[in-house]
Amino acid sequence: MRTPFSAEEFFAVFVAYNTAVWPLQLGLVALALGAVVLALGGSERAGRAVCAILAFLWIWMGVAYHWLFFSDINPAARLFAGIFVVEGGMLGWLAIRATSLRFQPAFDAYGLAGGLLITYALVLYPLLGAVLGHRYPAQPTFGLPCPTTIFTMGLLLWARPTVPWAVLVVPVLWSVVGTTAVTLFGVIEDAMLPVAGVVGGALVVLRNRRRSGPSAL
Repeated sequence: MRTPFSAEEFFAVFVAYNTAVWPLQLGLVALALGAVVLALGGSERAGRAVCAILAFLWIWMGVAYHWLFFSDINPAARLFAGIFVVEGGMLGWLAIRATSLRFQPAFDAYGLAGGLLITYALVLYPLLGAVLGHRYPAQPTFGLPCPTTIFTMGLLLWARPTVPWAVLVVPVLWSVVGTTAVTLFGVIEDAMLPVAGVVGGALVVLRNRRRSGPSAL
């Protein structure tokens, strides 16, 4: 698969973004950790807050990364920006609608898979990137699409009662699009992305069906 930009241009976008927004990356990580703590509570109010945090992260990625930076080298980035903002809007709706999602990990396959993805996104992703030679600022930090998509899928595996299928579409699609960074640019830490999107998405759908019956998605 060919891209309209080189590897040098691809990593230069990370440098430009990370330099421009520093130290906001730390705040994004703090928000993510806050979402995890809230998810452990399992209340509806906490669930609304988790959805609001996820909504902010997806809108941030759409505007602050795709629209303002990635669009400099990729014409498709403005389309990505719109799609990411739509995803943020859907998550925001979940935060304010009458019956919101709740988040609470259980000691089962869904809870364990979610915990693994969250840990990978926040801890193992940057560590693996550093080991492989992707050093700051020329590396994807949390708040950029790939690690944040993995994190989102991890939290959705903790959600109950059921996750609307529409919320899964953008993370699953990005898990396919973003995987090109593995094969073309050597961002090996993104290899967990298709696992998060495809396998994680399938697990969420399976859990939905088990909780709501065969007709649910």
